[in-house]
Amino acid sequence: MAVELRRYRTSDEDAAIALWLETWRKAYPSIDFDARVDWWRARWRDELVPLAEIVVAEQDGAMVGFVTIDATGYLDQLVVSPAQWGTDISRRLVDEAKRLAPGGVTLKVNADNVRAIRFYERNGFTKTGEEVNSSARAVLLMAWKRA
Repeated sequence: MAVELRRYRTSDEDAAIALWLETWRKAYPSIDFDARVDWWRARWRDELVPLAEIVVAEQDGAMVGFVTIDATGYLDQLVVSPAQWGTDISRRLVDEAKRLAPGGVTLKVNADNVRAIRFYERNGFTKTGEEVNSSARAVLLMAWKRA
């Protein structure tokens, strides 16, 4: 089935929240993300939707991924259904973020998320620093610049 990229619509909110929850449960099963859904929904509505361009990957009428990129080139979220991990959906969403932010893209990734770090490195991102997030987890700062 073909995957199409399109702009986010307000009617996508529930699907986006559900996909976020599914992916984070899979990536970090020891963390109770169900307890964070209300926080995430508020952050989605108040911080991401108003400030970022959101591109949705859709397959057969269902959301299978999305990426958020703001005007500064900060990629806050790259979320792809675990059933689609290993496909080219993540690359296509990152390529779209690069197109929308031609001056460069920055992001933060959990330092223990080796799969994601390797993906970003394969897609031209380099490590630019480290920090600790509000959950006391180590994160890497990464950036991509057009050559």
